[in-house]
Amino acid sequence: MTRKERYQKVLDYFATQMPEVTTELEFGSVFQLLVAVILSAQCTDKRINQVTPELFRRFPDAKAMSESEVDEIFEYIKSVSYPNAKAKHLYDMSRKLMESFGGEVPSDMDQLLRLPGVGRKTANVIQAVAFGRSTMAVDTHVFRVSHRLGLVSKTDNTPYKVEQSLMKNIPTDMIPRAHHWLLLHGRYVCTSQRPHCEKCDLSHLCPKLMEGSRLSK
Repeated sequence: MTRKERYQKVLDYFATQMPEVTTELEFGSVFQLLVAVILSAQCTDKRINQVTPELFRRFPDAKAMSESEVDEIFEYIKSVSYPNAKAKHLYDMSRKLMESFGGEVPSDMDQLLRLPGVGRKTANVIQAVAFGRSTMAVDTHVFRVSHRLGLVSKTDNTPYKVEQSLMKNIPTDMIPRAHHWLLLHGRYVCTSQRPHCEKCDLSHLCPKLMEGSRLSK
């Protein structure tokens, strides 16, 4: 099977099974989405969704958060991973939004990357979910599934290389959905330590090349 054929089969499957898909994070504005994505690093969306309702009630926008203090923000997010660092990121990010962008989250990649706590993956999520851009955010799930399904080569050994390969091979209009397809497949089926190959509808075409895949060759 050629790589082009593999992409076609994988994308056709997901398009049929999950035609409409988006982030599982809960938010009410672009600012709140940005906060949730920053918090979600190395933490589950389920945990973040338990924390953000009270956080957003206290800090509904960048202005409210920028007028607070790191210690107060920490109290709302202390149950997530790395709360000290994330509290400081959120405070500095909200101040930067107020100082440089009038409190509004920018849509430009370079401007997003100027915000404290925002890396390429986070910026890609914001561009895709909030602004409908065709960007591919590569987290650990997307990285793992892309390799296991044989969508990328072994030399694509960094998130950026995987991002570039996926962007080259997935039709532009499908890229935002494809991010969520691969992420959710990795989160619930093609899990890291114990992938559920027995209930995976893609198992018949999966080469299982990445370490940790069941029945790997």
